[in-house]
Amino acid sequence: MNAPSSSAEIQSLQAKQAILVNALRPFLADDALLWQPEDTIPYECDGLAAYRKMPLAVALPENEGQVVNILKACKDLGIPVVPRGSGTGLSGGAMPIEQGLVLSLAKFKKILHIDPFTRTAVVQPGVRNLAISEAVAKHGLYYAPDPSSQIACSIGGNVNENSGGVHCLKYGLTLHNVLRVRAVLMSGDVVEFGSMAPDSPGLDLLAVLIGSEGMLGIVTEITVKLVPKPKLARVIMASFDDIEKGGNAVAAIIAAGIIPAGLEMMDKPTTRAVEEFVHAGYDLNAEAILLCESDGTPEEVEEEISRMNAVLEKQGASRIQVSESEAERLRFWSGRKNAFPAAGRIAADYYCMDGTIPRRHIATLLKRIKGMEAKYGLGCLNVFHAGDGNMHPLILFNGADPDEWHRAEEFGTEILEACVELGGTITGEHGVGIEKINSMCVQFGEQERERFWGVKAAFDPDRLLNPDKAIPTLNRCAEYGRMRVSGGVLPHPELERF
Repeated sequence: MNAPSSSAEIQSLQAKQAILVNALRPFLADDALLWQPEDTIPYECDGLAAYRKMPLAVALPENEGQVVNILKACKDLGIPVVPRGSGTGLSGGAMPIEQGLVLSLAKFKKILHIDPFTRTAVVQPGVRNLAISEAVAKHGLYYAPDPSSQIACSIGGNVNENSGGVHCLKYGLTLHNVLRVRAVLMSGDVVEFGSMAPDSPGLDLLAVLIGSEGMLGIVTEITVKLVPKPKLARVIMASFDDIEKGGNAVAAIIAAGIIPAGLEMMDKPTTRAVEEFVHAGYDLNAEAILLCESDGTPEEVEEEISRMNAVLEKQGASRIQVSESEAERLRFWSGRKNAFPAAGRIAADYYCMDGTIPRRHIATLLKRIKGMEAKYGLGCLNVFHAGDGNMHPLILFNGADPDEWHRAEEFGTEILEACVELGGTITGEHGVGIEKINSMCVQFGEQERERFWGVKAAFDPDRLLNPDKAIPTLNRCAEYGRMRVSGGVLPHPELERF
């Protein structure tokens, strides 16, 4: 645990831990309830390793009945619960609460039902994103949302964060590809959101649940939409000798009424980093590279590729290359899909941001980031879902140097505030978690945040599900405002860094 300051605090935590473990033992197997430090340390953080906490215990239930019993017991004891999937999240949403329980859904990994006629699949939350597409491939179908971490991330985590991916421009986010979610509330009540019909009566609570970051309920079952695999897919790799030309080309493609299956952009430092890693064949002289994918029937693809080529040429592309085979298409995408691990090869640590801006401001933000690199003395790789303006700057730093981490955190905060200033948002698909909780004070006013708390209270009046995440308190925002005015930094509360 996180080094309590006195022996009294240590004894209090140990007593609380013993009470929790004894309460959960009757309905969990010995290997499904962890509380020794050597067993719980793998759960101290998610993909955002900068912030870490040790929980009182970790529960690994195998069925919905056990989830119900766990939540009822924790509610009676007043113990906070943090849900966890594969732990690949990048905003600290699955970081434990020191005096709370981590509830892992890792054992919920069954694909319960596949219906190729209605093009749906019913899956448990621990199923990997990519495993759905692998299971339904024999029916000529796949699950469209494809985060870069799809080989490892769980569908339950995707629901909690409303994840997207490189094909979200055409096929939508998780919200647009889920029909129904079954979940357990903190009270132990089992509820269902959405339905198998195109719409369901009453308020659209499915849209409220998806992207709620585990603050409203514990997901136990998900019905996803499946889409037919396109007969053909080809991708254009377009080079630009100027970042602004590349940004303008993105806006021009959408303005022309074209909705590509994927529209991704990388700046020169990123392409150099990924080329050294995967050898995708990128133009290392280009200041920016666009990947524009078209899919559908051969006739549709040929027509759309031709239209996109015309737009790219008009916008000043210095080089245009179209994939001639499926292997070449996958090779072009391999660099984009491996941008994060490529960053890990050239820096001790990197801090992945997740802001969204209007497409017309892409070049503006990239220029600002370039100035921030000089201001903070840190490098930054820019890779993003250009089609919907979802930016993923990767700030490079050395976590062993506290000053570098401090500057990286400030760098990231300034990027998010710039996104808001340009008419965008502080997150596109990674969620708020604990990482962006201060930035929520910039994005939303007091009345808006109070309404968020109202929604939370309707589902979890005791604030026991993933507390201290996503929604900042009034006092916190007031303090944050004072610190920003004075040029100071408001640290995240009670967090261990590296």
